Amino acid sequence: MNPAAVLVLVLWTSGTFLTVMGTRNVSAWYGDTIVVPCQGGNPPPVDMMFVKWKTKRSDGPDDDLLVKQPGSIQATIQATGSYAQRISIDENYSLHITQASLRDQQTFTCMVASETNLKEYSVQVFVNKKPSSVEIMGEAKALIKDNLTPVGTCVVSDANPAATITWKKGEKQLEADGKGVVITSSLKLDPATGLSTTSSTLQYSATKKDKDSVFTCVSTYEGSNQETPLGPFPIYYPSEKASLEILSKQPIVEGDNLTLKCSADGNPPPNSFFFIFQTKKIEVKNSDTYTFPSISRDASGEYKCSLHDNEEIQASQHVLVNYLDLTLSPSGKIVKMVGDSLSVKVEKNATGDASVSWTKDGKMVKEPEFTRLTYRDAGVYMCKASMGHLTRNQNFELVVEGSPVITSLTKHKANDSKHQVLVCEAEGFPEPKFKWSVNYTSEKSSYINGKAVHNITVILQKNLTIVCNVSNKLGEDVKIINIHPDIQMRSNEKDDQVFSVLVAVGVILLLALVIGISIWLYRRNSRRGSFKTETTNPVKLEETMKLAENNEKP
Repeated sequence: MNPAAVLVLVLWTSGTFLTVMGTRNVSAWYGDTIVVPCQGGNPPPVDMMFVKWKTKRSDGPDDDLLVKQPGSIQATIQATGSYAQRISIDENYSLHITQASLRDQQTFTCMVASETNLKEYSVQVFVNKKPSSVEIMGEAKALIKDNLTPVGTCVVSDANPAATITWKKGEKQLEADGKGVVITSSLKLDPATGLSTTSSTLQYSATKKDKDSVFTCVSTYEGSNQETPLGPFPIYYPSEKASLEILSKQPIVEGDNLTLKCSADGNPPPNSFFFIFQTKKIEVKNSDTYTFPSISRDASGEYKCSLHDNEEIQASQHVLVNYLDLTLSPSGKIVKMVGDSLSVKVEKNATGDASVSWTKDGKMVKEPEFTRLTYRDAGVYMCKASMGHLTRNQNFELVVEGSPVITSLTKHKANDSKHQVLVCEAEGFPEPKFKWSVNYTSEKSSYINGKAVHNITVILQKNLTIVCNVSNKLGEDVKIINIHPDIQMRSNEKDDQVFSVLVAVGVILLLALVIGISIWLYRRNSRRGSFKTETTNPVKLEETMKLAENNEKP
């Protein structure tokens, strides 16, 4: 029998009775050291003989832990098992238990023996354990409209006492109703540690308005909350309506590619469709567009699209294929004779009102009407039909031909008074060529709109009858003109008086000379006949030249 038991026996036989005091509670954190006070922390009695710690069993005898007597340095450890290494006693006789675990949640009794009393003080130990983690398992990727969908499972692990879990959407706590909100909770004890793991699964039936909602798992332990958010989640819902869009630039013109895009209001958006036109039904997978290449005017009409997995959901668009036809008569190169008429006809066929404009050689003109063609009418005519940004062009080249006709043959004195300038003007196409019956020192020519002008400069030393001949492949024309030299008197006298006399004499002589020449010319012309300076009756070049030579003989 150990000494403590002997002392207890002695006290009991001497009439000292055991007094059991009320039970107190002590809490400690899991893994920490538990301090269990003896006799409520009050100082021991003066006549104390020893202190003994033991544990109470509900189903058997108590387990002795240790005994310590006043004045002794160390306590006598009586415990076996894990307590043998984890217990000690301090100077106030409080029991210390290291590495607290849930197995330490029991009643510990401190027995205080004195010479007059034997008292027991019981202490109930509670070990608290904060959750080691709060995790979300099986978090949803999306919620389904009007379908009860698991949002996620909130798991609070290794706690004592067990944590509680609630759910919020936004700032509002969710209450299970068995329809739109279902919350399933469970509690699991670890058989090795005795710690509790709490789980709670939220199922929620979403609406479209929930697309920005955040759900929160609220873990509560000993009055302290830890919040773990989930979401926001995309809300999946089936398509209820489809739409068809024309992506091609409008208006649609014959020959364009027609690109259509089909879409629907579901989430996630569908990506496979049927595109339908007349009897054609085209399946398109993993795309929402389809292109009809190089459409014709027959492609006008109603186009449809439908969902691949629900063909009853359709959308349609009416497509108008615009076209513009332009026919011009005549076309190409047209050769006409001067004075002829020419009829121009324009026909257009279009899906709308088309305007028509004309250009001649690149310049804007009115619609041409050719009742009597002139050389000025020649050129390249382009007819342009426009309807919006759609245009069509047709053109013809008009060539107006004619044998040359001299319209004018004139003369004038050059600036130096020594030369005469002859100007022969003619009309004709192809461009006429000029030939003169006299030699000349210089020439200048131009040809515009069927009008040809040829200038020559001649030195006039005697009276001449000059012939202008013009010709092209269609014919020729000639005209003649008579020219006479001018006589001028010059004096180099330096004396003013002599100069004046000479001028007077010169004037008299000049007058006499003019009169004499006039008489001579009159007699000469009377003998030989006369030529007009201009003629409207063309003659052959050889005859004209011969006539001119005869006129020049004295």
